[in-house]
Amino acid sequence: MLDALKVVTTVVVGVMVGVEFSVAFVINRILDALPDDSGQLGRAHGGRMLGAVMPFWYIGSLALAAVWAVAGWHQHGAGLVVIAAALLILSVIMSILLLVPINNRGKTWTPENRPEDWKEQMNRWDRYHYARVAVIIAAFALLAAALA
Repeated sequence: MLDALKVVTTVVVGVMVGVEFSVAFVINRILDALPDDSGQLGRAHGGRMLGAVMPFWYIGSLALAAVWAVAGWHQHGAGLVVIAAALLILSVIMSILLLVPINNRGKTWTPENRPEDWKEQMNRWDRYHYARVAVIIAAFALLAAALA
């Protein structure tokens, strides 16, 4: 049962990393290259869509890693799992304190109601997101290493 938990946790976190990496380095670059207001509208839609799913994914990933850390406490790699869980906690804190407030504003914006500094706010979100992606990549790498 513990082996299945390890695999499920690693896959769930890995897929989350893939989605967030894609947002950072593919989707947002595509949206930013679109003409007129299309990019801003796409970011608002993405903020609504992913903003509804990601809280469950982040908390679920953390819960899975925590269960793995507890259940496998005396096994090889337990320290790596604990550090990975700590990084996932950091990613949740970063999300709540830094990214979610900007996302909550941005997902309601239209070309008619967006603030003057909307591009600066999106650039700030992007910078925070790059840092969060680095944190969850590190957590994923540690979980993968703990499988070995």
